[in-house]
Amino acid sequence: MHQLGEALGAGWVAPAGPVPRAFEAAISEATGLPHVLATSSGTAALHLGFRTLGLEAGDEVWTSTLTFVATIAPALQMGAKVRLFDVDPASGLMDIELLRQELAAAARRGRLPRVVVPVDLYGSPVDMPALRDACDAWGVPVLSDSAEAMGASLGNRHAGAGARAAVFSFNGNKIVTAGGGGALASDDARLIEDARRLANHAKEDGPLYQHDSAGYAYGMSSVLAAVGLAQMVVLDVRVQARRAIHARYRAALSDLPGASFLAEPPGGRANRWLTVLRIGPEARLHRDTLRRALDAAGIETRAVFKPLHLQPILRGAPVAGGAQAAALFQEGLCLPSGSALTREEQSRVIAAIRAAWPS
Repeated sequence: MHQLGEALGAGWVAPAGPVPRAFEAAISEATGLPHVLATSSGTAALHLGFRTLGLEAGDEVWTSTLTFVATIAPALQMGAKVRLFDVDPASGLMDIELLRQELAAAARRGRLPRVVVPVDLYGSPVDMPALRDACDAWGVPVLSDSAEAMGASLGNRHAGAGARAAVFSFNGNKIVTAGGGGALASDDARLIEDARRLANHAKEDGPLYQHDSAGYAYGMSSVLAAVGLAQMVVLDVRVQARRAIHARYRAALSDLPGASFLAEPPGGRANRWLTVLRIGPEARLHRDTLRRALDAAGIETRAVFKPLHLQPILRGAPVAGGAQAAALFQEGLCLPSGSALTREEQSRVIAAIRAAWPS
């Protein structure tokens, strides 16, 4: 953590100076995306992404229904209309064929979305080439919510690469964390330049405090950037650890009736940020029954994200499908997956699950 000491020793605390730029360079090296802006949160990066892509009140934003609310919250606050999409039951990722059909129908109506936002759910990368192919046919830009996917890849490209812009999170629960913070990354230098200006109160260049538009205080502090920079060097180690944890769960539990795990997309390498155990009908065991049994044993688990089309905040929002996402919500349980989870700790989790499973 010498980066933090150097930043504090040099008096750099605010979102300025060499450390945030060094963190941005490390993110660029890890993702292959040449232009990066470090932000105060992943949600702030999403907001800037929507702004730089020209989202306005009344525009439509399309996204997966199986995601955390932060994916769509900035767009809702901007007055956008949201359309939600079901997911592939094997991976939990946006159903691209369904998206393709709905885009064609929207074009016939003369009402295409302003932006499509795929989600790299639990660190599994969407098939960006296929998704881009669907969106490019109608000139619709893609903003990738890759908040959970640092270190994941599809083929030889990092998660989020190929989108017009991608968002990453360094919240306290992520594989690489700064205790908070996020990043907006792109191949488009102009887009990141615009986002950087907006993140600094939209202050125009020059000696005067001149503002032609309203901006935000979205820059990442040097303190958080130093913490994140120190952790980027262990990204690959932590991804390997999470993938090994997932592999042990899969090997130890797949023989249980009704037990399954979310699949990687073809050619994809998920970072396995969280391992999701799916408890199908054959198990004769409700997800919450297992969750309570594990809680009684001192083991923390969480349900899969509640789909957005089932959330009160989006009641009445149009949804294409939804049954697959709802089933994953009812049957999915996120298991302890931290990079520091020991074999002994994981063995205790596995034993507790097997003990609770009906014979």
